[in-house]
Amino acid sequence: MNDQVHVAVGVICNKQGQYLVSKRHDHLHQGGLWEFPGGKVEAGESVFAALKRELYEELDIHIKQAEPLVKLAYQYPDKNVLLDVWLVDSFDGVAHSPQGQEIRWLALSELSHYDFPVANRGILNCLNYPVYYAITGQYTGLEDYTSKLHQCLTRQPVLLQCRLNPETENILDFIDVSLQLCKAKNTKLIVNSDITFLDKRDIDGIHLNSKRLFDYSSRPVDDNKILAASVHNKAELEQASRIKADLVVVSPVFHTTSHLCQTTLGWDGLTELVKHSDIPVFALGGMKKSMLAETKKTGAYGIAAIREFWDE
Repeated sequence: MNDQVHVAVGVICNKQGQYLVSKRHDHLHQGGLWEFPGGKVEAGESVFAALKRELYEELDIHIKQAEPLVKLAYQYPDKNVLLDVWLVDSFDGVAHSPQGQEIRWLALSELSHYDFPVANRGILNCLNYPVYYAITGQYTGLEDYTSKLHQCLTRQPVLLQCRLNPETENILDFIDVSLQLCKAKNTKLIVNSDITFLDKRDIDGIHLNSKRLFDYSSRPVDDNKILAASVHNKAELEQASRIKADLVVVSPVFHTTSHLCQTTLGWDGLTELVKHSDIPVFALGGMKKSMLAETKKTGAYGIAAIREFWDE
């Protein structure tokens, strides 16, 4: 494998909520495709310094404020890249291209109509997902489940994974309640199940556990549905990439009260897995919302949890 090229990428958002994209010159690697601007991190240079330099050279703007968004790795046939992606929401200057690249400001809904390098697919996913992935927890019945879900969705924007007890009767009643509440809160609903559940209700996606993950050799759902997966090691992460999952939940990062004896990854183990992931990573296992900044340092996109979002 070639040495990994470390690239600083800027997802630049203006006050109108539009994102800046530029078109690569035809003679360059991945020429003719649209991209979020940036460039290679030089030896001895910090990622933020590289980002400031590249955006000044490419767009003639000066960054005022930026924060880490996600890290994504991708192996092209001729190049191995690590995209170190930052969200830039404050800058000085009027963006233009001294190098003659075509640039456009696009609404989030417009980005899907443009052709990006395949390595940018994970960035586009992140822009559509909140940083919190809430997983439903214990409940005593439908009324209790409804009350707890309502509280969960009221607190902050989340992706919701509905993970119901296998012995629950009338599971579709719980899904119908989930659909109703999620629709009211503009929340995407993902059900922890096999893909056949997509035939039962119009949900936003499916979450595969690490066992179901290996039931498929290619992406088993349409592109308009979210495919999420649980992974614990590099082999499972590679399988998730093989079937083109949209997000992965990596665990366990730290001990939980229900898995005190389980071997954990810690920050270092999480960082190492993220370095090999071309899919946005959510960290699971003893995670709290207050850990988001530290989680971002590993390159993971967000936090997944049960008890942090669900009253038990």
